[in-house]
Amino acid sequence: MFSLIRNEWVKIFKRSGTYVMIGILLFIVAVAGAFMKYQDVQGSVPPNEQWQKGLQMEIDSYEKELENSGDMLPEDVKESYEKIIAINEYRIENNISPNGDYEALSFISDMSSLIDFAGLFMIIIAGGIVASEFNWGTIKLLLIRPITRSKILLSKYITVLLFGFSLLFLLFMFSGILGLVLFGLGGSEPYLLYQDGVVKEQSMILHLINVYSLSSIQNIMLATMAFMISSAFRSSSLAIGLSIFLMFAGGQITHLIAMKYDWAKYSLFANTDLFQYFEGTPMLPGMTLTFSVIMLIVYFLIFQIIAFIIFKKRDIAG
Repeated sequence: MFSLIRNEWVKIFKRSGTYVMIGILLFIVAVAGAFMKYQDVQGSVPPNEQWQKGLQMEIDSYEKELENSGDMLPEDVKESYEKIIAINEYRIENNISPNGDYEALSFISDMSSLIDFAGLFMIIIAGGIVASEFNWGTIKLLLIRPITRSKILLSKYITVLLFGFSLLFLLFMFSGILGLVLFGLGGSEPYLLYQDGVVKEQSMILHLINVYSLSSIQNIMLATMAFMISSAFRSSSLAIGLSIFLMFAGGQITHLIAMKYDWAKYSLFANTDLFQYFEGTPMLPGMTLTFSVIMLIVYFLIFQIIAFIIFKKRDIAG
């Protein structure tokens, strides 16, 4: 199995497109870092010595808005206001200024928005890793070897996961190193987590680990779906195109359906965002963390069963 995975890894890095994808990811991080450093040096403002007063004014404004039109506000907007109020009150009570220095961990946090970008590249690899073998005719060279089809397909899927995790690790490390060079380590203020109406302090490093871990779930599920389509239909364009479309539109479509139908909670994209259970509210009543994890496992098994059954039965003659 290890030799199969190694061979798949070599195949991925024999393609110039792989280095282009990695280069694009690192280039965006570098440009963002340079821009933020320029803004920090050229356009910095003095710290607000009366930040408590500013936060209190913001609290009063949101409380007035909730009092005057609380019933008319959408539930997500109302909860957003309550979150801002609670965090601002916590800052005032514990003397935690929002005007902390921008440092390396802050930069890593900002660059976490590129996790979806890394997921995009993971989908591209997943969508072509099987279909390309059929298109190039090299699948015959694989299947004539004394290795089961299941092992061949499993090695390809594991390689996809390793590539995706490698991109996340590269994003995290490059952001950290660049952030350390440009902004320094700083004081590393705690992250204020708002959960179940309570504000809690969380170390920034633990917060970043949670962000990278939870945000990668959607990438894994979409890459698995692309891998399934690639295995079942031999079409990399269909696998990549459909997965990328759902990556950007799946959540919005599910949200629109959820406004009218409760069965939307059973869809894949209602459950990929596990942040809704830690820093928000579930898309629909009755949804819990356990429910979403079970749904993700069910979808994962469905994708894998379809991929392996069809690939094992696929006739490659001609």
